[in-house]
Amino acid sequence: MAERTLGEGMLEEVVTALAATGGAAVVQAAGTDAWGAFRNAVARWFGRGRPEREQAEIERLDRTAAALEAGHEVDHAREEGLWQARFEALFESMDEAGRAQAATELRSLLATHVPVGPVVAADRAGLSIGGDVDVRADRGSVAALRMGDVVLGSPSKPGPDEG
Repeated sequence: MAERTLGEGMLEEVVTALAATGGAAVVQAAGTDAWGAFRNAVARWFGRGRPEREQAEIERLDRTAAALEAGHEVDHAREEGLWQARFEALFESMDEAGRAQAATELRSLLATHVPVGPVVAADRAGLSIGGDVDVRADRGSVAALRMGDVVLGSPSKPGPDEG
């Protein structure tokens, strides 16, 4: 099997991981001392140089923070998913060069404003998500940040009466 380069599918994996990390970071940062600077950086990233879009994102981020702070049965996982979908949608609207640049910018933004969170990297060897968690996907394997109760290993051999 030929080794994949970043341009042959790895970028999509990086984008997906960055979008998930971004969604989680929005929810985790809301209401903290770091919120103002993080919120502004995320809004600039989404705005892509368009002030009216940046302002709309600030308003959206503020609504999310207010809902999370009020705690009126707000599902944190749902909010993370909504923000992940927003990040993914913006990436999907870009060509490959734009996605690569936006991924670099988002990775830097997250490393600057959420230094304890996972950092995503990709190279010819695979995709790596580090930080508090060290996850690596390579040679066609799959990685996930939230998997629930998962046991990895060889299945047990059936007993004589199990066939």
